[in-house]
Parts: sequence; C-alpha cells; structure tokens
Amino acid sequence: MSRNELRPVIKLKSTAGTGYTYVTRKNRRNTPDRLTLRKYDPIIRRHVMFREER
Repeated sequence: MSRNELRPVIKLKSTAGTGYTYVTRKNRRNTPDRLTLRKYDPIIRRHVMFREER
C-alpha cells in the first residue's frame, strides 16, 4: 500500500447540523469503519460528535 491508501485524508462533519467540518488523517488498517470524535463546534460553541463523511 502506498502512503495515500494507508492514511487517507478524511473530513469530519458535525452531527449538530451546522455544516462545520474538520480535516484529518486516519489509519485505515487500524480503524476500517467510520471514525467518530467528540470535538468543538465553534458555530454552536459546544463539543459535539463529529462523524467521518465519505
């Protein structure tokens, strides 16, 4: 696998419906399913769950 296949760039979209996104990388071998992280959404000024979108 090349570098781009193993650690692709993914977008994390807010589940609060604000449309705010974070951009990060993930290791596809360790986490093959969709990633969910609790991060700060500055539009609603709260921590919410962000889910990987494809």
